[in-house]
Amino acid sequence: MSRAVESRVVDETRLQKFVEKAVGEFGVAMSAALVSLGDRLGLFRAMAHAGPLSPSELAAKTGTGERLVKEWLLNQAASGNVEFDPASGKFTLPQEHALALADDSSPYFVTGGYQIVTALVKAEERIAGAFRNGGGMFWGEHDDGLFEGTERFFRPNYVANLVSSWIPALDGVEEKLKTGAIVADVGCGHGASTILMARAFPRSRFFGFDNHAPSVGRARRAADDAGLFTQVTFEISPAASFPGHGYDLIAYFDCLHDMGDPLGALRHAHEAIKPDGTVLLVEPQAGETIEENLNPVGRVFSGASVLCCSPNAIASGNVVLGTTATEADFRKLAAAAGFKRFRRAAQTPFNRVFELRA
Repeated sequence: MSRAVESRVVDETRLQKFVEKAVGEFGVAMSAALVSLGDRLGLFRAMAHAGPLSPSELAAKTGTGERLVKEWLLNQAASGNVEFDPASGKFTLPQEHALALADDSSPYFVTGGYQIVTALVKAEERIAGAFRNGGGMFWGEHDDGLFEGTERFFRPNYVANLVSSWIPALDGVEEKLKTGAIVADVGCGHGASTILMARAFPRSRFFGFDNHAPSVGRARRAADDAGLFTQVTFEISPAASFPGHGYDLIAYFDCLHDMGDPLGALRHAHEAIKPDGTVLLVEPQAGETIEENLNPVGRVFSGASVLCCSPNAIASGNVVLGTTATEADFRKLAAAAGFKRFRRAAQTPFNRVFELRA
């Protein structure tokens, strides 16, 4: 085909729009790394509630170099994260943006998500190898920023929903926790969900299990810092063989889809739970069809699935659910594990909350 014919076939407007989209994504990718850097260096925290700042003023407040701070501020202004006033030459972090970027106690805090992204892309070469050889990559083999970022990103969502809406949506569970229940938090990570429940229900006893030893160590320190010395215990254990029986509640927060043997995990939960006990399963709010995942949230979920969740499942077993697993997938697993009741008890824009009963 000649170039003349080829140029008539190609929709130049459509091509140009796609190239512009690609350039925009270059900026998004690099700016995400700079958001994580700004969090690490305390730049956002220094700007929060400080009013307009010049590059030199921000550099002085944070002990950083003015030249790089100037370029960082330009990038953040171009990204819409901070605002620039041409008259004064100063930059401002709006209060609403500060809640998302500088306040880790805010339910809107998202900076941990940027930390996750920058940690995951460091595994690109290893994931490329997994594509070629069919292998996987264990969760614990990722950059350490993934573990801290995951806790920081998911914790605000748990703070906003776990005690106030998710647990009350489960049949009879809240009353059991108030009077004194035994709870297992499987795949607990740094223990954010475990500690939240323990604080809310001081008469109950909580056990957090995770197969990642550094995360368990971090969870133990967090429990000690919270003064929960006798109420909370964290142990290193696989999901399919954690110790103990007679649990009133067994919870899986955003982790069952990562496991290589999710059926084995649920079967063990069925054996370890009381006859009238409950399994709380929190999973990403993925669509039920491919079309329902073709949106910004589905883009994030599928990206995380390729870079982290599915490789971990491949490395640790022979079942790969991934972040876009459907409700039907979880319903089928629950039935195969022996659970007779399965229902969607609650949901948020980012989570589905399932209740399993024996």
